[in-house]
Amino acid sequence: MALKGNLRDFSITQLLNLINLAQKTGTLVVESPKLAAWVAFRDGKLAYAQIGQDDNSLATILYRTKKLSAAQHRIIKERAPQMSDKELGLLLINASYLTQQDILASLQGHFTGVVQQLFTWGEGFFRFDNDILPPNGKIMVRVNLENIILEGSRKLREYEQLQDEIPSLDMALKFADRPGTNLRNLSLSADEWRVISLINPKNSIRQIAAAANKNDLEIRRIVYGFLQAGIVELIRPAGAPPIPAMQRQFTHQGSKTEQKSLINRIISRIRSL
Repeated sequence: MALKGNLRDFSITQLLNLINLAQKTGTLVVESPKLAAWVAFRDGKLAYAQIGQDDNSLATILYRTKKLSAAQHRIIKERAPQMSDKELGLLLINASYLTQQDILASLQGHFTGVVQQLFTWGEGFFRFDNDILPPNGKIMVRVNLENIILEGSRKLREYEQLQDEIPSLDMALKFADRPGTNLRNLSLSADEWRVISLINPKNSIRQIAAAANKNDLEIRRIVYGFLQAGIVELIRPAGAPPIPAMQRQFTHQGSKTEQKSLINRIISRIRSL
C-alpha cells in the first residue's frame, strides 16, 4: 500500500526520517496549493528532485552553478535540445571540460536545495510511489538525508520567525523617509540590489519575489533585513482593497555574531551617513 496523506498530519521532516530509516526506494510526490515537487530516493538516499515546471536539465543546473557560461548554456540548448543529461555529462567529461565530481556536486547542491524548500510547505498532500525512479537519461546522485533534515529544520524555524514578522507577501513596500540617506552608499549583495530596484507601492512582495526569482524564505529574509534597517516600510499595495492595519515592532538586539550579519551591517552603514 502506497504511503500518502496530508502535510498537516505528517510533516516533511517526518517523511524524510521515515524514508531514511526504512531505506526506501521510490519517488515522493508533494502537491501544495500552488506547486508540486517530485523527489526520488534510492535505498533511503536522495537521488533526484524537481519542483514545479523549473528547467531541471543538466545544462541549466550547470549554468546556475556557474559551471557553464550563458553562451555555452545557450549553444547546448539550441544545438542539442534532445541530448539526455547522461549524454551531455559524458560529453563534457570526455572533452575534459568538467570532471565527474564537478557534475555530481552541482546536481547534489541543486537537488538538496529543492528538498529544503519543501520544509516550508505547511499545506498540501503527498504520496510515495515505491520503486519509481526518474527516466534513464537523468543522472541520479546519492546524498545522505541526515544533514538535509537538520538544515531543513533550521530553515523551518527561521521561516516561522520571518512569517511572524512578515505574515503576508501580498503587502507592498515603500522607502522610508530618511533625509540624507543615499542607497548607493549601502553595501548590498546583487540579490538585495535586485529587490531594491523592484520596490514600488504598486508591487506586492509576492510580485517582487517572482520578478527576482526568490522563494518565500529568501524574499522574507531580504525584506526583513530592510525593515530592520529602517530602509523600507510595509504598506497596502496601491489600488488594493483595505486590509486591517498591522502594528510591527522590530528590535535591534543581537549577539556579537549576529552583529556581523547583513542586518546589522546595513544599520551601521546607515548610522554613518
